[in-house]
Amino acid sequence: MEPIFTFQQVLLRSVTNDFRRSLHGQISWDQRMIGIRGPRGSGKTTMLLQRLKYDTENIGDVLYVTADHPWFYNHTLFETADSWYKLGGKILMIDEVHKYPDWSVELKNIYDGFPGMQIIFTASSALDIYRGEADLSRRVISYSLPGLSFREYLGFIAGKHFVPFTFEELKKHHAEISNEITGQIRPLSHFAAYLKNGYLPIISEGADTYQMKLSQIINAVVDTDLAYIASYNSGTAVKVKKLLSVIAGSVPFKPNISALARKLDLSRESVYQYIHQLKDAKMLNILNPEGRGISTLQKPEKVFLENTNLAYVLSQQPEKGNIRETFILNQLLNAGLSVYAPVKGDFLVNETTIEVGGKNKTAAQVSHINDFLLAIDDVETGYGNKVPIWLFGFLY
Repeated sequence: MEPIFTFQQVLLRSVTNDFRRSLHGQISWDQRMIGIRGPRGSGKTTMLLQRLKYDTENIGDVLYVTADHPWFYNHTLFETADSWYKLGGKILMIDEVHKYPDWSVELKNIYDGFPGMQIIFTASSALDIYRGEADLSRRVISYSLPGLSFREYLGFIAGKHFVPFTFEELKKHHAEISNEITGQIRPLSHFAAYLKNGYLPIISEGADTYQMKLSQIINAVVDTDLAYIASYNSGTAVKVKKLLSVIAGSVPFKPNISALARKLDLSRESVYQYIHQLKDAKMLNILNPEGRGISTLQKPEKVFLENTNLAYVLSQQPEKGNIRETFILNQLLNAGLSVYAPVKGDFLVNETTIEVGGKNKTAAQVSHINDFLLAIDDVETGYGNKVPIWLFGFLY
């Protein structure tokens, strides 16, 4: 097992404790089996290694492996767990488990076969942990790690640490909250940078290479992650990328499924399936009216890119209104809120209608509604029903 011990030591040398994702403090780390899903680049690996290096009483009790390591060309996960258990190992961390064939069966066997061992694993957002070949629903506690909120970004890049607040707190106290924040930092220039290059922690490696790396991540999600999970071949991957490109060119996109199917030479069922797979892989967000389900073979009301950074990679000149709406939906969903398409306005959250616009936006479209907010761009503070857009980035 020397190659994986050596690999672990090399990785640990580069890990620091300067910044931690908020999810780190929300995980119940004493559970027997923990699964952490999230998009590529969101910090899952760093979270595991920080836990190993800084929170573990005895580092010698923990083994970190990544499922695509050459070690697994000739060894199984179960064999590795068995050897580690016999050496006195107490915790097994498995990164990118979705890259390992029959992952769910082996995790179940490890869980049942070594009752004294804790298993912590990470996986692609697209992986449905509860629907593998083996039933893990009674065994695993699952968490989702999204990209950085604007609040986390300010901590990560500017060293300014603020607490998150709830949607109801935003509604009632946004003026006081924004005044408190703007007393410590001028948010608008940071917000513009975040919308373009700040959603993933890879921004720490430099803004000048961020979009190139994000482009590589998009390719890896389709070519590798979805290939593993949904059995894509090279031809399928090309069509999925074309679909993503078409959607990116006109988000928020009201899909004409028949026209898309003809354009991409796909069946309607395939288009529906690929849209939902891209949603699960955190490439897209879907908006439906309240009361409508989210069946795979059901036409979404609107389709958005999952985050604003994707727009700057997939589209030559993203439209500002689309960027605003993409940001709002992304932050609301990542905060765990249910979001729907209202009859009037842009979003419906907890029976509150949200209308999004620039600083000259009026309430004309939603003034007849009792409970509404205007999410206004290019302002530091708001008043009444007018809330600065950037403040929605403090919900998680």
